[in-house]
Amino acid sequence: MTSRARVRAPELVGAGGWLNTGGKELTLADFRGKITVLDFWTFCCINCLHVLDELRELEEKHRDTVVIVGVHSPKFVHEADHQAVVDAVARYEVHHPVLDDPALATWKQYAVRAWPTLVVIDPEGYVVAQHAGEGHAHAIERLVEELEAEHAAKGTLRRGDGPYVPPEPTAGDLKFPGKAVRLPSGNFLVADSGHHSLVELAEDGETVVRRIGDGQRGLVDGTSPRFSEPQGLALLPQGHPYDVVVADTVNHALRGVRLADGSVTTLAGTGRQWWQGSATEGPAPEVDLSSPWDVAWFDGEVWIAMAGVHQLWAYDPATGTVRVAAGTTNEGLVDGPVGEAWFAQPSGLAVSADGERLWVADSETSALRFVSGGAVHTAVGTGLFDFGHRDGAAEQALFQHPLGVTVLPDGSVAVADTYNHALRRFDPASGEVSTLATDLREPSGAVLVDGDLVVVESARHRLTRLRLPEEAVRVESVAHRTRRAATEVAPGAFRLDVVFEAPSGQKLDERYGPSTRLLVSSTPPELLVSGAGADSALSRELVLSGEVAEGVLHVSAMAASCDDDPEIEYPACHVHQQDWGVPVKLVADGARRLPLVLAGME
Repeated sequence: MTSRARVRAPELVGAGGWLNTGGKELTLADFRGKITVLDFWTFCCINCLHVLDELRELEEKHRDTVVIVGVHSPKFVHEADHQAVVDAVARYEVHHPVLDDPALATWKQYAVRAWPTLVVIDPEGYVVAQHAGEGHAHAIERLVEELEAEHAAKGTLRRGDGPYVPPEPTAGDLKFPGKAVRLPSGNFLVADSGHHSLVELAEDGETVVRRIGDGQRGLVDGTSPRFSEPQGLALLPQGHPYDVVVADTVNHALRGVRLADGSVTTLAGTGRQWWQGSATEGPAPEVDLSSPWDVAWFDGEVWIAMAGVHQLWAYDPATGTVRVAAGTTNEGLVDGPVGEAWFAQPSGLAVSADGERLWVADSETSALRFVSGGAVHTAVGTGLFDFGHRDGAAEQALFQHPLGVTVLPDGSVAVADTYNHALRRFDPASGEVSTLATDLREPSGAVLVDGDLVVVESARHRLTRLRLPEEAVRVESVAHRTRRAATEVAPGAFRLDVVFEAPSGQKLDERYGPSTRLLVSSTPPELLVSGAGADSALSRELVLSGEVAEGVLHVSAMAASCDDDPEIEYPACHVHQQDWGVPVKLVADGARRLPLVLAGME
């Protein structure tokens, strides 16, 4: 049995209370005898959504010994709204108890630094492991099997059902719809994400004409297809064998739909999630994708908002190939040539009337950006940590996690400002931002119809038709920053350590070169006097500037571990990866070392 550290787990506290428990308030004592996995998540975070899917198999396989507890820890102000958390738990089919922790009380008690973070607590109430980022499900399953054997022998393992109580299902034709397009017939095709299907609605936006998909998660082609949380839709020009391309988000795939008979074909993606080291171009059915969120026909190809890796990709129907079109996989807001720019969960796409500009809703930076002339530009937004609802000059205007963009007849852009429950407008001619409508509920996209906008109100499960107002709606300006407290650090020499312990039975495999990678940068760039850039070592000496009062350290780490058994000819390998954005404040007596746990215990 592997020797491991034992730290008493702090109590679980959250002002929002518990979900999925039938109204019961829980404490750590309720989980005694079970192996408990705390999943610190927030519903804006694509990596958190990936982990929810990673955990589903573990949750089912070990349901009599393991309890997964979601600890919802908000980044955006909207995510601290209890009803929004209730909606998110239903939207993403979370089938375990969730603690709503709007003030980050439990987050602080467990010294969490990033979304997502997983903490494993043994049946006696001790923390035995912590994992940040994605790719840890296999390691946690190995640890669970060890803990099951250990505590069964000690008599401290309690088998049986956990405390999960499913909520009452809600009826309706739509469930958390994502995007919509208007068909040549005048009808609407809607990505009915919560029902894992597409729905064709009549011109009234309400009457169901037909449903494509049987409502069950899956990756099945043909005339009885299955999807998994589809989001974006794009009409293809005439002459293509398929009429509509679908961003089938959780299947990590693009699907083609023939409207004549409703048949579906997988055009791109393998069903597996893209990881660092995977192919970035090639025959589309052989290349892994990562949470495609929207699609648009631009410059002769289908461009893809690849939210899962913070990039834009392109699919060429003529050659049947895909490629990276813009972005580096680094998360942030950096403009410049398409191969050097940074995005952060691009989630909405729209093409200007002249076809020269691709507008992008870059959700995690709360930004409106565009691709033109081989470069990426920012129209509105400043970065990962500033957001709000403020109109006026674009340089100071603020959005909050927008998911959709729509080009208007005058060349301006309507923005589905999702977490502000608003529809906003940016006018490139004047450089001004205004508000078109409020009192929507998590709008995620909009379709232009005869001068009106039909808005996808995702959290109201409906399409809503709005007449474009002649005057902007006046709103009280608000500005916010991410709620996490800054870490106090000292200027000068500074050590960064990423903690990684290979899972039991595995090792770092260096046979074909380094199996770890560390990328460090900062906002502002002047914060780092030295130490920025990429290298293979997971520890690095930095020098922090004494001329900068505060900023953000951006750290991206990856480690690949493989089976440690010489008898296995082809050992299974797994990638663990995480991006941290650590707000820091420089003070003379601050810390001179920053440990970040990728996997293991500090």
